[in-house]
Amino acid sequence: MAFVIFLIPCFVIGIDIAFSCQNADDFVGASSPGDIIIGGLFAVHSEMLHPEGDPIKPVIQNCAGFEIQVFLQTLAMIHAIETINNSTLLSGVTLGYEIYDTCAEVTKAMASALRFLPKVNSSEDAVELKCNYSDYIPRVKAVTGATYSEVSMAVSRLLALQLIPQVSPASSAEILSDKIRFPSFFRTIPSDLHQTRAMTRLICESGWNWIGVIATDDDNGRFALESFGVQAMANNVCIAFKEMLPAYLSDSTFHTKVDHAIEKIVKETRVNVIVVFMRQFHVLKLFKKAIERNVNKIWIASDNWSGAVKISTIPNIRQLGTVVGFGFKSGDVSSFQEFLRNLNQKPTENNKFLREYIILSSVCAQLEYHDFQKCIASQSQDNLLEKDGSKPQVWRDDFLNANVEPGFIRSTILAVYAIAHAIKGLCKDRDCKDPSAFTPWELLEELKKVVIIDDDKEVKFDSNGDMNVSYDVLLWKEVDGHMEITTVAEYDAEKGGFIFEDEEKKKDFLALKKVQSTCSQHCRPGQVKKVTESPHTCCYECIYCPENHYSNKTDMDYCYRCNNKTYWAPTNSSTCYRKTIYFLAWTDWFAVFLLLLSAFGVVLVLSICVIFTKNVDTPVVKASGGLTVCYIILFSHFLIFLSTVFFIDVPTEFKCKTRQALFGISFTLCISCILIKSLKILLAFSFDPKLQNFLKCMYKPIPSVVTCTGIQVIICTFWLIFRTPFVSQNFSIPRAIILECNEGSIVAFGIMLGYIAALAFICFIFAFKGRKLPENYNEAKFITFGMLIYFIAWIVFIPVYATTFGKYLPAVEIIVVLISNYGILCCTFLPKCYIIIYKQETNTKSAFLKMVYTYSSKSASSVAVSQVSLDSKSSSFRATITDSCKKDNDTVNGNCHFQVPGQPLIKGKVLPKNAARTMVRKRVSSI
Repeated sequence: MAFVIFLIPCFVIGIDIAFSCQNADDFVGASSPGDIIIGGLFAVHSEMLHPEGDPIKPVIQNCAGFEIQVFLQTLAMIHAIETINNSTLLSGVTLGYEIYDTCAEVTKAMASALRFLPKVNSSEDAVELKCNYSDYIPRVKAVTGATYSEVSMAVSRLLALQLIPQVSPASSAEILSDKIRFPSFFRTIPSDLHQTRAMTRLICESGWNWIGVIATDDDNGRFALESFGVQAMANNVCIAFKEMLPAYLSDSTFHTKVDHAIEKIVKETRVNVIVVFMRQFHVLKLFKKAIERNVNKIWIASDNWSGAVKISTIPNIRQLGTVVGFGFKSGDVSSFQEFLRNLNQKPTENNKFLREYIILSSVCAQLEYHDFQKCIASQSQDNLLEKDGSKPQVWRDDFLNANVEPGFIRSTILAVYAIAHAIKGLCKDRDCKDPSAFTPWELLEELKKVVIIDDDKEVKFDSNGDMNVSYDVLLWKEVDGHMEITTVAEYDAEKGGFIFEDEEKKKDFLALKKVQSTCSQHCRPGQVKKVTESPHTCCYECIYCPENHYSNKTDMDYCYRCNNKTYWAPTNSSTCYRKTIYFLAWTDWFAVFLLLLSAFGVVLVLSICVIFTKNVDTPVVKASGGLTVCYIILFSHFLIFLSTVFFIDVPTEFKCKTRQALFGISFTLCISCILIKSLKILLAFSFDPKLQNFLKCMYKPIPSVVTCTGIQVIICTFWLIFRTPFVSQNFSIPRAIILECNEGSIVAFGIMLGYIAALAFICFIFAFKGRKLPENYNEAKFITFGMLIYFIAWIVFIPVYATTFGKYLPAVEIIVVLISNYGILCCTFLPKCYIIIYKQETNTKSAFLKMVYTYSSKSASSVAVSQVSLDSKSSSFRATITDSCKKDNDTVNGNCHFQVPGQPLIKGKVLPKNAARTMVRKRVSSI
């Protein structure tokens, strides 16, 4: 048996002109009469035999390599026509057919297509040369085919002369969608544009970017490769190598180039995915070599061979790895399979293809499935002519059914039905039994409008002549020791996505991701690709994204920049993080501490207020300016403590505007009142007449306080109107946003503080002047000390405020406000509270009068002595005055005349004994 298997392919193929076609009728492979004839062009054989030696004559030779799949397509066309004729679709009009074998050769196909062009009912197979074929009626009204795109391109140009509609069930080249170059071409499948998009989508979703491509060196292969290259580039998929194999098996370099392609695949170890755009007989040769070299890859199949049973049954095919591909959308072909089971009852007189299959079945009858297939493919028409009738006929319908590829069968039947529906549209008002009822170009126009219901879906041709159908995603799986072609998904060509029937099939599809086919390792999120010296963009290094940049996908070409104002990212980050917002919150320990200090200040103010209210009639309170003035000062201190609250928590427009104005006006009111008190004390105990006159002019309590405070109110009002403070975001810290109050105008802020400082300085001068006044009741030296605390606090504040940033900047201002406020409050009121509580014996009217009397007596003596100019000998000068006054009898009137040597006579007045008492009354009344 083994000897028989290998003996059959070794028959010498005798090439002779005697075995070539002798007349035009030898071209016809299958035919049937009808009112309207439809032509068919199918590559039933894979190659045309060529004579050896020179010269090469223009002779059409016989063919070899019987293709079961294409033979089944011719049967599908016949089955569709018979079904239509037996239905009411065309209402009495019958379709006939003439089917020709192109042998996958353009020359043979062109010769066959010439048979379609002669005039109908003409006795000669001659094509009339006309300038206008509008009224020309050729033998056929439409053509189904061809199988391969390269053949369809040539035939379509020829048929376009008379605009004969051509509907192909298998030619997928993208260029055929060009209606300017191929105006009469239609197809019941999508173009390669959708197929290459689907392949690229599959590659991208599987994480592959480093692949190889093998294609046939013909128009179909080159166009498919070009389309795939464009799609791959757009999706960052790199083609590591491209191998082009000869389009014809008869090419002497075919085997050498197959070996070279296999060597390339083996050498490129990083390439684990190979895209194959080839015909089935090319793939057979390639895979046999690949099995010999133990190549294990993922093979992405084009629609030409993705469902090829004869390839999936190659011995040891599982060793090649995984085959996944895209096939034409399948449908219900049960009626066609029933047709095949009854095919042996059909006559073979008008079907050479069927007769040839029967002969082949007889020749190879005893062989197993794969050997049977190999035997059929190896026979030539010349061999069969010799063996015709030498073997008993054997019929194997199981073999035909096993080789049915539903996608091709469905597309072929759709092509016939599309033509039939177009004929139906034309024959509504015409007698189509008459061959001249319509012209091919009229049928072409009607074909553009055809809508067919297929599997409860409407299918029609688009503006490019392509039918709007989808793809089946086919996966070759080993089941029970043999390879089974399964449909795992549907690819929607319009939406560009995969549709899965169930989760199990989706898992099979996603399992492809386990295979790695990349030039470089994938860059993780947080990294970015850095292209190396390789010309391919898929070969790169992975580097980290810098700070404030991120990448959130795999294999990104560049890092996104974070919005620096609100987000940040560390090095090697896959996302941006929102910056932390900082402000002096209520819960911050330092804020709590400052609030406690402010609260204690408020309690202190209220306590002082209570103490002064209870002791309103005591000399200490009266000497402090009275209860009203004290209340005003204490109220201003209360507001100052309250203003610190506006420096804490989230800054708002209201807080920013309120805090500085409230502090500035309150502090000004406080300083203004203390300034009036200083003036009053200085006026009460000053004995300098010039100073007293000046102080009397200045001492206008209510107008002075209102004026001083009003100026600050005006300053703050202008500030709030023209350059109001506002909330701002400080981005000086890289990973944080500091919410703070922008003062709006630093100049206005400085003027406000400067005005307070000016008032405080005047107050300091007045208080310093009266620092030596009566001890127990004098505030001057405490006011002086309080002003010193104020100046020290604010002098230190300026450089600290200028150099501090962050959320604790408001805390610096709170601290200086509290220090200055506590300083003035404590120095102004605590000594008096101490006297009121602990020195009650000195807080009486008699004690107060005694103190003033003592101070006034000392002050009166000092004034009397200062009325004369004393020299360095003060003791003798004092004696001279006394003697002079004793010798002068005018002392009774209180006058004393004395003369300083070298000076004119001076007349003085001796103070009366009750002068000190009078002065005490005046000071008390002043206070």
